[in-house]
Amino acid sequence: MTEKLDAGWRPEKPVERLYFGDLQTLLRYLTPKRFELLNVLHKTGPSSINALAKTLHRQYRNVHTDIKELEVLGLVEKNAGGLYLVPWDEISTTIKLAA
Repeated sequence: MTEKLDAGWRPEKPVERLYFGDLQTLLRYLTPKRFELLNVLHKTGPSSINALAKTLHRQYRNVHTDIKELEVLGLVEKNAGGLYLVPWDEISTTIKLAA
């Protein structure tokens, strides 16, 4: 293993996953407004809640609530400068149908 590391090999980043028990729970946390917020934040890069609220034409308190909920879920992170960012490039879902 040390020979590989010395040669420049680096292990892949671990894949982080978030699980929901069912579709209803997923949709309760990842609402259309929150999904839009994630997309805008991913495109614009690190932003304050105030800047996001202005960009999204939404009230500050609603964006604040959504950011805090997404932060708890691990879908949004806060950097050292106090700005929020989306560290992911994609969100994949698998939904099983009833047997």
